[in-house]
Amino acid sequence: MTSSRVSAYDLHCHSTRSDGVMQPAAVVARAAQRGVKTLALTDHDELSGLAEARVAAEAAGIDLVDAVEISVTWRQHTLHIVGLHVDPDDPVLLEGLRGTRAGRHERAQRMSAELERVGIPDALAGAQAYVTNPELVSRTHFARFLVESGRARSTQAVFDTWLATGKPGYVAHEWASLEDAVRWIRGAGGMAVIAHPGRYKVTDAERNELLGAFRDLGGVALEVVTGSHTPEQYGYWAKRAAEFGFLASTGSDFHGPRESYRDLGDLPPLPSGCRPVWAQF
Repeated sequence: MTSSRVSAYDLHCHSTRSDGVMQPAAVVARAAQRGVKTLALTDHDELSGLAEARVAAEAAGIDLVDAVEISVTWRQHTLHIVGLHVDPDDPVLLEGLRGTRAGRHERAQRMSAELERVGIPDALAGAQAYVTNPELVSRTHFARFLVESGRARSTQAVFDTWLATGKPGYVAHEWASLEDAVRWIRGAGGMAVIAHPGRYKVTDAERNELLGAFRDLGGVALEVVTGSHTPEQYGYWAKRAAEFGFLASTGSDFHGPRESYRDLGDLPPLPSGCRPVWAQF
């Protein structure tokens, strides 16, 4: 049954095709059971879960948005850009994502070496036990290994202690450029959205520069209500969206029942005055 707390739209979530813990069909089934009506599966740099998700969405009677979350390097900061309503067969997008995924294994090896230097051996082998897509070894897989091996109480604690910027296991990596990510999304017929903008450790000047550059490149929306934003940030990002002429998106960033900020659809309404991105679907 639909809860009064569940949004009909959840435009950011993950499956086992990247770093989620549930298969694409199971993610869709959970979303439908919780009352979500329109769901975007946004696996990191990967589109391979969309076909399975679409079959499940048709069976469950909900709308599936073909989508992706692209890893981006901008001014030495790692950002994430969501592409909504992309063509999953677009050759330029597919090739761009393939190149982005190719750098993940090298980064994982370097992360493992850094963790070994602080007394955590065999971290890559440990992380790979949690990997469900061989092309996508992520920090989240390392975090799950460290939790299950008793070195931390939660995946967030792992990031805070070892894997966030400046911590012993963090490894800088050059992802796709902002220009390329937006170009790939737009070329595939999609809408480019800055994911969870409140999470990025940027200065005020950098934030303004980013929003202006994203708009000028053809980006159309910001995630205003998202799992990792606080209620105060909802209002702040609603104002920034209006200031720069962006639409507003919403998404739980669900990875699994035990390790996500919010469950699928567990999202409050967009702040008053926001222009929802789904109005353009």
